[in-house]
Amino acid sequence: MAQDFAARLAVLHELAERLARRRDGLMEAEAEDIGTPCAAAAMEVDMAVEHLRTMELEVPYVAGKAPYGTVAAILPYDAPPVMVARVGGAAILGGNQFRFSCSSQTPRTARLFQELMAGLPGFTAVAGMDNREFGRNCVEDPNVRVFFISGGGEVGAAYEKQAHRFDKLFFAGPSGLPPVILFKDAPLTKAVEFVVRRAFINGGQYCTTLKRAYIHREIYDRVKGLILAQLREVQVGDPRDPKTMIGPIKVERTRKLLERALAALKEPHFLAPPRRDGQWQGPFLLETTEPPDTELFGPFLALIPVASDEAAVAQALQSRYPFLVAWFGSPPPGAEAALTEKFGMTYDNPEFVFTPLRLPFGGKGDSGWIIENREGKLIKRDGAFIYSAELVRDQGSGARD
Repeated sequence: MAQDFAARLAVLHELAERLARRRDGLMEAEAEDIGTPCAAAAMEVDMAVEHLRTMELEVPYVAGKAPYGTVAAILPYDAPPVMVARVGGAAILGGNQFRFSCSSQTPRTARLFQELMAGLPGFTAVAGMDNREFGRNCVEDPNVRVFFISGGGEVGAAYEKQAHRFDKLFFAGPSGLPPVILFKDAPLTKAVEFVVRRAFINGGQYCTTLKRAYIHREIYDRVKGLILAQLREVQVGDPRDPKTMIGPIKVERTRKLLERALAALKEPHFLAPPRRDGQWQGPFLLETTEPPDTELFGPFLALIPVASDEAAVAQALQSRYPFLVAWFGSPPPGAEAALTEKFGMTYDNPEFVFTPLRLPFGGKGDSGWIIENREGKLIKRDGAFIYSAELVRDQGSGARD
């Protein structure tokens, strides 16, 4: 068994080195495909490399367990190096094969991954195939035991009908408008720096980016002033410029989601002139009483003044897509437990820029779930999880029929 892990870790270390060598190419491919600023793409690659180099930390999750067989995935268009490291790394560590297709929005990135993975044991990168065809092939292939997909609610609903064909089906659904709460005693400088960077990094095109901020009225004006000051540092422009935070929003679906959300706002007050010129969008910074609870990607942040800390928590708990919530300051009694029960991921006074890859990851409700096939009975669950622990099974447990 020790030799097996040594071999698996060697493969993952080799993948880390290949990613590091192709760092510039991956940055350029993401910029060309979807407009990802090179600074964000570089962070993705660097975090993926570090994650893969330290996969021995996750051996305890898979020791004594059995692989499923083939784990397949259709990657989202945001952060493909991170997803390859997080999902693919966990699959290989558990003794599985990993077959994946990139989003149709990222053809250059897909071709680069196909080159990068050539000859690497356990990995198959599929390029040039429509994702619907790739998905159909995975549904029909009895060797694919675990399938990972992401996308809007309609994608999850379509594949849920095929859940009986897999041992496990993962759905990373829409994150909606992830909220942050600034309680009355929030450390303002720290909170504002996090909020602005987490809202507009990569033009808000990560599922973990913030979209609304509930702010206690007693600190609201100070927070707004600090956010406006920080907004001056949010540069929109050429993704190859290392200072750019928001590049062109090239994905049409993302622009449509932005348009729909902006049209649904009730009496919004824009705090900076919003740019709406084809692929050049945002940053959209506005005040409102409550933004629409909808699917949304892109550079959008709504500031919402609230009368009390309790009111902020109550509004956040109404989320239709309880993917993640962050807060700064001291939650009122019972609030932390309520938020933890509601949301897949909770961040208490966080300090990171990009979500650390070893934190449990996943949403609840409409924002994501797992369906597990246990002897013909489909069991649905949700919440944050660790991929390495999920991509192995107990020794001797049965396969699907």
